[in-house]
Amino acid sequence: MNYSVLKGAAYVLLQAPDMVIHNGTTQTTERTLHPDSEYLKAVPKHLRSFEDCVNYLPNQIYIGNEVPEKLREVPEPWHEHLLSGADRHGVKGEILPQSELIGMMKVADVFELVFLTSEFTDQVRKEFEEHPLINDELIARLGKGTELAEIEGLINDHGAEAIMNEDKIVGCVKRAHDVDQNLSAHVMFENLVVKASGIFAALNCIEKNHIDPASIEYVIECSEEACGDMNQRGGGNFAKSIAELTGLVNASGSDVRGFCAAPTHSLISAASLVQAGTFKNVMVVAGGSSAKLGMNGRDHVKKEMPIIEDCVAGFAFVVSQNDGEHPIIRTDIVGRHTVGTGSSPQAVITSLVTNPLTKAGLKIIDVDKYSVEMQNPDITRPAGAGDVPEANFKMIGALAVKNGEIERTALPDFIVEHGMKGWAPTQGHIPSGAPYLGFVIDDIKSGAVKRAMIVGKGSLFLGRMTNLFDGVSIVIEKNPGKVSEEGAASEETIKKYVADAMRDFAKSFTEEN
Repeated sequence: MNYSVLKGAAYVLLQAPDMVIHNGTTQTTERTLHPDSEYLKAVPKHLRSFEDCVNYLPNQIYIGNEVPEKLREVPEPWHEHLLSGADRHGVKGEILPQSELIGMMKVADVFELVFLTSEFTDQVRKEFEEHPLINDELIARLGKGTELAEIEGLINDHGAEAIMNEDKIVGCVKRAHDVDQNLSAHVMFENLVVKASGIFAALNCIEKNHIDPASIEYVIECSEEACGDMNQRGGGNFAKSIAELTGLVNASGSDVRGFCAAPTHSLISAASLVQAGTFKNVMVVAGGSSAKLGMNGRDHVKKEMPIIEDCVAGFAFVVSQNDGEHPIIRTDIVGRHTVGTGSSPQAVITSLVTNPLTKAGLKIIDVDKYSVEMQNPDITRPAGAGDVPEANFKMIGALAVKNGEIERTALPDFIVEHGMKGWAPTQGHIPSGAPYLGFVIDDIKSGAVKRAMIVGKGSLFLGRMTNLFDGVSIVIEKNPGKVSEEGAASEETIKKYVADAMRDFAKSFTEEN
């Protein structure tokens, strides 16, 4: 069978300290309920500089300049052990300042909703002119800018959402409809952040992996936001809107929503579409969430540490036809959290890990690396959530013990050998399996890993439509080499079959008459 392959991946982080204050829901809710709270007064003192953001080890791993194994060499908490002189440009992506995120929001706007001051527009234009991935056509979309007084009028009198940079108003996002709350300035702001970060992720994926933009035939967008209006609140389509501004001229696309599990759902969908021959190349892309900036900020401030959730994150990866080289995606080894699975940790991991492997004749230890919810424990521990990846690896290892595959005393070694320390931002879909996709290509091609499992889990109950949990998983393996399709016949063979059939028919017709 010719499985599809994982061709390449890319990752972006866009630091947004002002958005932590003005757009993260933890802070905006606090401002609504307790506008004079001590927490809000303390937040600005706990924001990182862009330099510290770049020198933060988990961020360098996210963009591919360091490998996950490095995290075990550096003591936790990692924010107390910054690197020195790290590069914002990575092997697998980049870290961008807030100004460039805001600039891309303007570039991404096609309905004249974003207004930036002339001074800030000139600043961003200079930054974009130095950016290797932003072409003249995109830069031209910045326009000339707007007077500050006009922007302040839109904010004060017409319900526009302010855009802040370095604690100053540098622009605004207008509402897209007078009464439709789904097109309010607040929602449009969030949607434009998703689109802007998705564009940066797609551009990096194309460039870092030498992808021909014209070769992408379909795009799947899998972030947690959902754009639409009052008649179709989650109708979409982020995918096609991102494709439009990244030069994917031959692509169609659609959005896949599944909370945190959406990237793995999308990986399975993309692999199936390519394997079926429906499309040759599919890009999966996800923008990030401004609403989740500073989500655990209250706990970080209490612990007198920086608010690490200061980056909007994004990623993109490409699934292509088998080239005999890149890792194959085993669409026949897929785990599913079914309606009847239940929500206990053991039941979830059994359905996602043990069941599909057993069906394929494999053991838990036959998978060299598991990529689960790869949240950064620097973020989650102070908030009382512990080390999320480690908890997942402990459960997988415990099932290996239960199945008699390893001794109980070998559990710590299993966690190190088959698991990883988490390095991804806590933006739901961002850490869920996807952060390892870029590394798994290198690990498998180098021979360090033969087989890996990507596990995505989600909380469907957040939508208040069901109490069910969600999750899917899929295995990625070393490419054994491209194989010929069984039953495929050459044009000459087909012609011979037709000629023989016609001759037999003529002979039988003559005999009967």
